[in-house]
Amino acid sequence: MSIPIAIGPLTVGRIALGAITASILAVASAPAIAVQAFSAEYEANAMGMQGNGHMSITAQGDNRWQYSLTIKNSLVDLSQSTVFDEQDGWLRPLSSTDLSRLLVKKKAVNASFDWSKNQATWSGDVKPGRAGPVALKTGDMDALLVNLAIVRDVAAGKPLNYRMVENGNAKPMNYQVVGKEKITIGGKSRDATKVSRTSGNKETVVWIVPGMPVPARILQREDGQDSIDLQVKSWH
Repeated sequence: MSIPIAIGPLTVGRIALGAITASILAVASAPAIAVQAFSAEYEANAMGMQGNGHMSITAQGDNRWQYSLTIKNSLVDLSQSTVFDEQDGWLRPLSSTDLSRLLVKKKAVNASFDWSKNQATWSGDVKPGRAGPVALKTGDMDALLVNLAIVRDVAAGKPLNYRMVENGNAKPMNYQVVGKEKITIGGKSRDATKVSRTSGNKETVVWIVPGMPVPARILQREDGQDSIDLQVKSWH
């Protein structure tokens, strides 16, 4: 699954809302928002079953951070994490771990982003053709980091164009603002910007609330049916 929460494609793997071009197109007058620690709890619906989700960023020291997402219900148990640093506003992935269980099928994949060689490789439960290496470019992110970039870029009024490196390949992830919408968080109605991306029979929709460091809601649809739906309950 690419939970770009891909939150990309749902086959049990990483969020591709979408987590989500070769470089981030910046607005010079809009400074990047500094990375801050946070924790958010979500209501999670995966494969038609209710469950819980948790998203967090924790400081690792030396300008390094870990961004994590978990989704659990009686059918699905997903755990994704990315260690990254920040380079002039660019959230640069360094390594990632993806653990998943769908019914009785388990999968574990590790990714390494070697910026001294500008290449990414994958190990664990991966097919030979998906192990890499894939050539890296400045601005590249993985699916989880695209989630954070969307929040930043909506607030700054930047284009929502990214190049995502995941599962042995690199591809553009381009989102469009599709309007404004009310969303309920903790029993209170909040204004949200709604952005969307469609690729073939898959669609990812993300709701961004001003002042919230993570997406307020991430919805992945496949063949017109909801596959994963995360809605924030609380955050701090």
